[in-house]
Amino acid sequence: MKIIQRRKIWYILSLVLIVPGLLAVIFWGLKASIDFTGGTLIELEFPQKEKVVTADVRTPLEKEGFSNLNIQNTSDNIILIRTVQLDKERVVKAKEILAEKLGEVKELRLETIGPTISHELTKKAIISVIVASIIIVLYVAFAFRKVPRPANSWRFGVAAVVALIHDALFIIGVFAILGHFFGIEVDSLFITAVLTIIGFSVNDTIVVFDRIRENLIKHPEEDFEEVANASVVQTLDRSINTSFTVLLVLIALYLFGGESIKYFILALLMGVVIGTYSSIFNASALLVSWENFARNRATKKPEA
Repeated sequence: MKIIQRRKIWYILSLVLIVPGLLAVIFWGLKASIDFTGGTLIELEFPQKEKVVTADVRTPLEKEGFSNLNIQNTSDNIILIRTVQLDKERVVKAKEILAEKLGEVKELRLETIGPTISHELTKKAIISVIVASIIIVLYVAFAFRKVPRPANSWRFGVAAVVALIHDALFIIGVFAILGHFFGIEVDSLFITAVLTIIGFSVNDTIVVFDRIRENLIKHPEEDFEEVANASVVQTLDRSINTSFTVLLVLIALYLFGGESIKYFILALLMGVVIGTYSSIFNASALLVSWENFARNRATKKPEA
């Protein structure tokens, strides 16, 4: 299997996967939840109703002056309301309005996040991703410090981070599209999902890189591109089997888990798939492209 030799195909495919999402982020942005914008979240149960639709809740509340309502069903008779920050009196008023319209109302959850806290969460989320990327580069460079020349340990680290950024951008782009067309919001769980995906992607990539290092030591006379391709093929079964078992668990959680973690699991599902793809088709290919560029630059010969 000539995976590395066909790397231009994988680069083009990656662009096709990422560019639409990047455009969505640029023009539409992510639909942020109250975790990042500040606001109030109320989860209500209507025990006397077998099924409550969002219109049953939205219409009476909007008539009484409640605005910027994001309402969704978490089950047949449970409603989740996200709105601007409300004081205690307004929350009580909202429940009274709904009780008059729909009967008994049971409060399951009430969360209010101010703009200062939400700004701090946004800042910490960005910092956490940056810090994680830097630490990964340093760790991989240190772990591969004894890789035979002309290979460079820093290139292994940077290639791994570029691959994980590829995965993170894909997930962020998909959720920007989902947020624009389906109103799906990103919250602190989404950041957790992105960081988890980064960890999974790096773990899979390092397995492939480690095999490249081993093969470089065993066959120092062979061409770097051939060694990299052989290493990817040798670890292919392991990567696919590991990801498949993880996907089985995530699919079960998505189908039968709670509504509150549905989009967290969805992000992980897509992340595992794209992480496996980047580990097999992108990370080592980037490493080979960089090595070829460095070699040709040193010898001042253009790549064939």
